[in-house]
Amino acid sequence: MPHTNSLYRIRIWDLPTRGFHILLMLCVAGLIATGEISGNAMQLHFWLGYAVLTLVLFRIVWGFVGGHWSRFVNFWPTPAKLSSYVQAIRSQQPTHSVGHNPLGALSVLGILGILLLQVLSGFMSDDEISNAGPWTALVPGDWVSLATEYHSEIGKTLLIVLVVLHVGAVLYHKRVKHDDLITPMITGDKVLPEQTHDSRDTWTSRTFALSVLAGCAYVVYRLVNLS
Repeated sequence: MPHTNSLYRIRIWDLPTRGFHILLMLCVAGLIATGEISGNAMQLHFWLGYAVLTLVLFRIVWGFVGGHWSRFVNFWPTPAKLSSYVQAIRSQQPTHSVGHNPLGALSVLGILGILLLQVLSGFMSDDEISNAGPWTALVPGDWVSLATEYHSEIGKTLLIVLVVLHVGAVLYHKRVKHDDLITPMITGDKVLPEQTHDSRDTWTSRTFALSVLAGCAYVVYRLVNLS
């Protein structure tokens, strides 16, 4: 890796991970907006939901086969890691992380989980007016009622809260801790004081990521058309 004055530019986030992050952000913003507008915007709301499910499935797969720092095994927030990180914050010790820090990792996993529940509950939701999810005819009426209530009230609120907390944490790191988490997610690189493991980010791995995304899109297509 090229370096100057003992600083190393390391590829931390591969292009598929960065692309996922940007696309998910845009789709979630669109989901929230179209859900509030309702009416004719609901058709777009459904398509955005399918896109989000495709992206979430992609990220789950990429968490096992993606670049080094995108893999779950390299950022999974174990209780020991979380405890150590929180104690370091309380004692005002430096807490810079190469990839996701433990709290950030917990946030990422939480958002993925809530998004998965939100989309799947949307599949079973019915507003009893003009919009019904693709699974409403396949599940009992009680499930439809519970899913509709969760999707329109609980899940939506949880998702918005998690997104606000995630964005707030990123801004806190940048402004208070002077730890820029935004630029590396755009460029893929971090400038670090010591050599460390980089993430594979070749055209071969990017092409492989597209095939994974296409496979996930096909899975979502089959799920939408189960009926």
